[in-house]
Amino acid sequence: MRRFTCQNVSCGRRTFVEQIPGLTRRHGQRTERLRSTLAAVGLALAGRAGARMARVFGVAVSRSTVLRLVDALPEPEPPAPRVVGVDEYATRKGRNYGTVLVDMETRRPVDLLPDREASTLAAWLAQRPGVEVVCRDRAPFFAEGAAAGAPQAVQVADRWHLWHNLSEAAERAVAQHRRCLRVLVPGAPEPEPAPAPVEETSGSPWPTGHRFADRTRTTHATVHALLEAGHSRRSIQRQLRMTSRTVKKYADAAKPEDLFTGQWQNRPSVLDDYKPYLDDRWGEGCTSAWKLWEEIVPLGYKGSYQRVRAYLHDKRTSPRPVTARPPSPRAVAGWILRHPDTLTETEQLQLKHVRAHCPELDALTRHVRSFAAMLTERQGERLPDWLDAVRQDDLPSLHTLAAGIDRDRAAVIAGLTLPWNSGAVEGHVNRIKMLKRQMFGRAGFALLRKRVLMS
Repeated sequence: MRRFTCQNVSCGRRTFVEQIPGLTRRHGQRTERLRSTLAAVGLALAGRAGARMARVFGVAVSRSTVLRLVDALPEPEPPAPRVVGVDEYATRKGRNYGTVLVDMETRRPVDLLPDREASTLAAWLAQRPGVEVVCRDRAPFFAEGAAAGAPQAVQVADRWHLWHNLSEAAERAVAQHRRCLRVLVPGAPEPEPAPAPVEETSGSPWPTGHRFADRTRTTHATVHALLEAGHSRRSIQRQLRMTSRTVKKYADAAKPEDLFTGQWQNRPSVLDDYKPYLDDRWGEGCTSAWKLWEEIVPLGYKGSYQRVRAYLHDKRTSPRPVTARPPSPRAVAGWILRHPDTLTETEQLQLKHVRAHCPELDALTRHVRSFAAMLTERQGERLPDWLDAVRQDDLPSLHTLAAGIDRDRAAVIAGLTLPWNSGAVEGHVNRIKMLKRQMFGRAGFALLRKRVLMS
């Protein structure tokens, strides 16, 4: 390159450097080719990993410079798609969320929005009147935004989310009829009655087998044996390493029950009203103290988790007959949700037995399989009849699902009829998670948007 010198002494510029288009720029320390290469590396790997990769091909650059080169790229111009998919992504899970929009025909992201408000989505759609189809899940803010910003567009509810909602409702319905699953457990022979143990009539609250009771009885027997052998109390004190007051207490007690002064077992417990429920769930095979504590809290239990754990610990350590457990509600729900041809012969027989014994689970199976046929065969016009059939049976969890579907009926019918779905959007949400974690703490929304749209 050539450098020119200004001969005018009053000019503030002394030298002028010749610039070659496509190779150099003013105040640039790198050629345009190297600059674009580092920017491409930054788009793919972000700052720290991009700087390490640059050193591999002989360019010493810091991670901050790589991010600055990415940030200096021109803003991508969002296209105007005909079919757009909408979903949320988390910048901070549980607190901050944004919106990603994908062209469903090219399966490429077209824009990122900094929040998931209905007004933001409506404003974006209003600027693009050519949008004809909006694919979304059943979140209310996306439905409101699509209706306000693109009233001419057809809203399509994603089929995977519909099936996922149905599977959750089916599992809740099976859990509400878990007692019907006991018919799958073969009857165990009744054990022979064991001889009743000789109960002590002292009325002591300390049961046999309690660690404090056993220790007290052992110490009492040892002290009285030494007294009968002719040892003095001072000798017993030295041998057993006790205080004189403790030796006197044991020696004066005629029987060990006289030393049992605790009355805590006679007090009413806040758990007493819930023990029948815990016993029933224990018999059904649920042995998780935390899960059972979570189940009785909504029923009004005000006590602590430790009290529930202690009660179940006694049941766990006590001898009990080994019996087969009924299948879990999730397993039975899986039998109902899966295609009948994929079930094993044993699973088919067990499901048939459950359906014959429980009319509610039989109705649930019929509704689930009818919805599956409607979903796979794209027969959305059958949805109103399916909703009416669901309301006629005593299945509260399906009633809740039907009420939610009825509020979004047009989008659900379109989702069960049209070929569009939100699968590509879910894939880009997963990619955003990876990109976000690569530069978490350094990058703002603008840099994340460029990486999502340009990489």
